[in-house]
Amino acid sequence: MEKLYSLYKKPKKKVIGLMSGTSADGIDAALVEIEGYGPETRVKLLSFHNFPYDEPVRQEIFKLFDLKHSNAELICRMNFKLGEYFGKAALKLCQLSGVDMDEVDLIGSHGQTVYHIPGEATLQIGEPSVIAELTGKTVVADFRVRDIAAGGHGAPLVPYAEYLLYRSDKLNRALLNIGGIANITWIPKGCTVDDVLAFDTGPGNMVIDEIVRWGTGGKRRFDEGGKIASEGRVEERLMEILRAHPYLKLRPPKTAGREFFGRSFAEDIIKKSQDLMIGFEDLVATVTYFTAYSIARAVQDFILPRGKIDELLVSGGGAYNSTLVRMIQNELKGIEVRTLEELGQNSDAKEAVAFAVLANETLGGMCNNVPGATGAKKKVILGKIVV
Repeated sequence: MEKLYSLYKKPKKKVIGLMSGTSADGIDAALVEIEGYGPETRVKLLSFHNFPYDEPVRQEIFKLFDLKHSNAELICRMNFKLGEYFGKAALKLCQLSGVDMDEVDLIGSHGQTVYHIPGEATLQIGEPSVIAELTGKTVVADFRVRDIAAGGHGAPLVPYAEYLLYRSDKLNRALLNIGGIANITWIPKGCTVDDVLAFDTGPGNMVIDEIVRWGTGGKRRFDEGGKIASEGRVEERLMEILRAHPYLKLRPPKTAGREFFGRSFAEDIIKKSQDLMIGFEDLVATVTYFTAYSIARAVQDFILPRGKIDELLVSGGGAYNSTLVRMIQNELKGIEVRTLEELGQNSDAKEAVAFAVLANETLGGMCNNVPGATGAKKKVILGKIVV
């Protein structure tokens, strides 16, 4: 307790945030300097790096997602194996940043989601005790479970950090993160955290990536810059089917994952495209537009009836897909759509930074969920602390 109290009392802390998303392509690691707690929080990004999983490990992770191949032994082993990967990512980040690990005060780790049942149960692995042992640092992890215990969906969790870092007295902001799944946070000007609305809009890069992997025989894992999609045209016959997906009609709070838009969903789309004789480039263009459409529909159905959006800030891997961003702009005419890069920030770093912030709030004893986003019955302190 003495160690935690001394950390709590430090006016400034160096904190590492670690994140592996639904795409499971690697670990995002951000080193930040944090001052204060709650609305007084100030954050400075010192360094960010992504550490890709090697392909054999990535394939093992994808086995975890597949109920036909996953089992207790594999989950158990991968929990410790990924804990080692996360710990080594923190060590490597310090090395690349020219910062001694002794200077780091705290690590926040999201882990790797294996399975998520909104409102019922969730499992993230990447054993925090292994991270703590490798780094010698206090680790905060397993953030989602307390929100579910409080009646929430356990996601999205990033909106709390977004509220602290991006709220404005002058602008109604929406923050759109396009990772494997796309999620949006609406922060009306001058609001409190209780006014924040956030939810998963549906697929982000996940379906696009699966189609590209299939169409290139595994030679490509994503559509770099949206080039393939730009060479195709949207097939209305397939879009008619995709527009009817029941997730799009669900009202917030809601969360999505591979259970909705994973490999089996992509395989079903591929089969339908073959039945309709749709070519590869047209298929990529169509699923890219489906992501843009699902985002725009979410904005139009669930945010705009509550208030306006002056600025939509796009982050995540999808921010680098210029075809996707252009499609979103076309669907949301009258709303200024900008990437975080246009503000001089790093789109890739945002979620890793968020988990550094969430870990700092846990240490400070601050409630760090957003019931308006997750549907929880009350505000709670997220995260388990390993000293």
